[in-house]
Amino acid sequence: MRVLVLVVAVIVALVATATAAADGLPVLGIDVGSQGVTAAGSPDRYVTINDGTSTVVERIARNGGRILGWQRIAGTFTIPAVAYDSSASGLSADGSTLVLIQPRQSFPRAQTTFALFDARNLRLTRTFTLRGDFSFDAVSPRGRKMFLINYTAPADPTRYSVRAYDLQAGALLPKPIVDPAERSDKMRGAPITRLLSADGRWAYTLYDGAGGTPFVHALDTATSRAHCVDLPMLVGNQALWSLRFTRGPGAQIGIGDSAEQLAMVDTTTFAVSVPAVGAQSNLSPWLIAAVLAAMSLLVALAATRRRFRGRPAPA
Repeated sequence: MRVLVLVVAVIVALVATATAAADGLPVLGIDVGSQGVTAAGSPDRYVTINDGTSTVVERIARNGGRILGWQRIAGTFTIPAVAYDSSASGLSADGSTLVLIQPRQSFPRAQTTFALFDARNLRLTRTFTLRGDFSFDAVSPRGRKMFLINYTAPADPTRYSVRAYDLQAGALLPKPIVDPAERSDKMRGAPITRLLSADGRWAYTLYDGAGGTPFVHALDTATSRAHCVDLPMLVGNQALWSLRFTRGPGAQIGIGDSAEQLAMVDTTTFAVSVPAVGAQSNLSPWLIAAVLAAMSLLVALAATRRRFRGRPAPA
């Protein structure tokens, strides 16, 4: 009971003094620490609370909100956001590895610090610092690698490369991850939203294209491969920043808003298609046919009544 009281007291104190910190994205003001992150199918959620000098990391039951474990570490860290819609990441699909990032205070920054945890027991494995300006992008399904956005132009946050970091060896891999079919400067823009595949292997990110063609960056975190999928049908879309991913039939993912799907991407071939007009109706085809048949019957009955109404009554 005393332990529980102590935990609650610590949490309340931290919440009361917590400051709104930004995470690794190049714009201040986005913090998903209190929102937390979870792996697909996991019953737990991980959150962070900081007071400017230390950070509490909690593992919370998604059902009921019970605190299952917590750890306090020196320094300020947060759950990394990976898109401007507050999509969160940092937890491996198998639930073994949690990566936190030091909140950004400016852009650019000379170095970036991370904290690596064994997520199962909330044990801090180590903290480490990389020279250069990075934000977190994804982690491999078993937590062996993490993927980072490395900002390469001090005056332009839309210019960057994707880098892989070996968490076991503690080393940044030398070559950027690129789509071999695209130009080296193709990937530019700001991340709008993120979707993970059901197994946590693929990270799909919608980018605005920095004034050019919006695209989906598909990152295979198991093999360190990437594909850029152009979306020319979204050029000039005024509601671009309100678009989100949806899971479509089979291996497809959709991109659209609450009213309609604007594009579909086949995640096996990376082919893009535009849904047919009317394909977004919530009514199934047989129900639409039944409604039309009923309307036709009502029209026919109404016409019959009008014809009989005009005839003289039988003698």
